[in-house]
Amino acid sequence: MDSSLPKSSLFFADQRLCSADILPPSQVRARLEVAVLNFLKSLASPTPAISDLPLISRTSGNSGPRQGLLSDVSSVFLSKSFSIRSLMRSNDAKPFIRVWKVMELCFKILAQEKLVTQRELFYKLLCDSPDCFNSQDQVNRTVQDVIALIHCSRQSLGIMASGRGAITGRLLLQESGQETIDCAVLGPAGHAITGDLSLLSKLDFVSDARYIIVVEKRLAEDRLYNQVPSILITAKGYPDIATRFLLHRLSQSFPHMPILALVDWNPAGLAILCTYKFGSITMGLEAYRYACNVKWLGLRGDDLQLIPEESLVHLKPRDLQIAKSLLSSELLQESYRTELASMVEKGHRVEIEALYYHGYDFLGKYAATKIVQSDYI
Repeated sequence: MDSSLPKSSLFFADQRLCSADILPPSQVRARLEVAVLNFLKSLASPTPAISDLPLISRTSGNSGPRQGLLSDVSSVFLSKSFSIRSLMRSNDAKPFIRVWKVMELCFKILAQEKLVTQRELFYKLLCDSPDCFNSQDQVNRTVQDVIALIHCSRQSLGIMASGRGAITGRLLLQESGQETIDCAVLGPAGHAITGDLSLLSKLDFVSDARYIIVVEKRLAEDRLYNQVPSILITAKGYPDIATRFLLHRLSQSFPHMPILALVDWNPAGLAILCTYKFGSITMGLEAYRYACNVKWLGLRGDDLQLIPEESLVHLKPRDLQIAKSLLSSELLQESYRTELASMVEKGHRVEIEALYYHGYDFLGKYAATKIVQSDYI
């Protein structure tokens, strides 16, 4: 690779970009079979050896910024740098075996044309291989290992996200042959977002909204979308793939609608916003996919004058750790860095619910005022 190329250029990013392909079951099974055959070939050679597993490295050192050619969407990507999982290293032995166990199960799932959640996968592996798996986190990491080895998406492996997000507001969801869902007449919990991306991809949208608003934790019970003509979407915390996928589809269906985020004024709130905006390395080879041009509506430092002092909470060590990680990102724009530095300097965090001090209809007034004034960054 020519080191003279600017790191931020599209050409440089595309040359290095390593992504997870979205493939039909037959192609994924073929890739799994090739991995097994290569392994057996190493064992059957004149000088038998157990081959190492070359996984795309999922570390910050192997990531970089990527700017879209025809859009203003930036994202994080992983480059083609490998980390090795070896059976010959003591600390790698069980993770090495776990990769093969998950691959075996995925092969069977694909043969049956099924989809399972990572939670269902965990319980199956716990029963079949209790010596190898004893936590959900081990399964999640191993799934990412398989993605990094086979270079295909999680859903292509027959594993769907556990849907935890919800959507409400001025939006009709239509699927061929199914009843239309009017998200505006649902209860405060909204419409649950399925973890099956193939189902989400078949939805048609009809909306008279003017904005898409991402809410950090829950959908507003005061029907914010009636005060601000909008679609509200939440993952109830850090965004899962399904919620990000649906938001991305909405952004493509309604490219004229700004996407605005209402998050807590703390490092975690900003991290949640940045995951929607840029993607996340923890999502491995699917990091860059579904990034959207999300703007920060609030809470921000200028809004602290609206917050009673009793609602200020001291930052925790975890907050400072997240802040340090965010500040190391090349993607973080200067205005976001300034806000983050202010959080750390003041040593406080504020939750969006603190605005209800002014009344339960104040959140809508607050959002409407900021939107009319184009007060978002």
